[in-house]
Amino acid sequence: MIAALLLLCAAALLTAPRLLVRIERLRRSPRAALFVWQALSLSAVLCLLTAAPLALVHRRPASTLLEIAVLVVAAIASVGVLMRLLTNGHHIGRRIRAARAEHRELVDLVGRHEGHRTRVLPSETLSAYCVPGAGSRLVITEAALAALPDDQLAAVVAHEEAHLRERHDLVLEFFTVLHTATPRPLRTDAALREVALLVEVLADRAARAEVGEVALGRALVSLAEAAGGHDLTPGASVGAGGAATRVRLLAADDPAPWQTLVLHLVSAAALCTPPVLAVLVAT
Repeated sequence: MIAALLLLCAAALLTAPRLLVRIERLRRSPRAALFVWQALSLSAVLCLLTAAPLALVHRRPASTLLEIAVLVVAAIASVGVLMRLLTNGHHIGRRIRAARAEHRELVDLVGRHEGHRTRVLPSETLSAYCVPGAGSRLVITEAALAALPDDQLAAVVAHEEAHLRERHDLVLEFFTVLHTATPRPLRTDAALREVALLVEVLADRAARAEVGEVALGRALVSLAEAAGGHDLTPGASVGAGGAATRVRLLAADDPAPWQTLVLHLVSAAALCTPPVLAVLVAT
């Protein structure tokens, strides 16, 4: 029965991240790994959304009690995921944009203007971060300007500019909406943390290409130490998202081309699963 197949497929796709987070090697291909995470979540959501409609279309006149029970579960899953997608997409997006607008107004008010979007805050804490979205801002504290050498400061700026240029905030927002739309018992918060880390690694790669891995690594350590060694909210600071892990990834060898190819093939296979199942059952 198509509903049972789609529900089982969704469960398998949502369970896969519990295994993937253990494979640190995948982080060496951050962009391809991000595609895998997004594809798994999107495919799982599609399986849950289409389980009930497809089951109704292909439902036989005389159904057993088991088939009716599966159909009820599929209907609950499809309606539940649809409602959570709509509500989460609205609330998460509105909350994030409101917080950014408020933060942007604050840094514009108390910060020193350095160019079009750079703001320097009068703070003794070493920190640098970006406020993405419309009217984006790059924020650096006076303590960071005073303490960081020029090469490390350039690394910090390059990292945050990469976040703004590649709109990593949209990647995180999209994945968060998909992730929170799926049933709580099946999903793992490790998936959110992993995607946030991969976004930071992507920005690190862009900064490394501009200033080199030594300057960026030292900047990561300096800002992480200033934060007390704690991981901050992903994207909030160049030192966020597991500085120790990111320094190791900076020094690691680039992945073999076959690894990136395999990750893209996995993404394509995940996205093709729901329509392929639907076509096979229909025929």
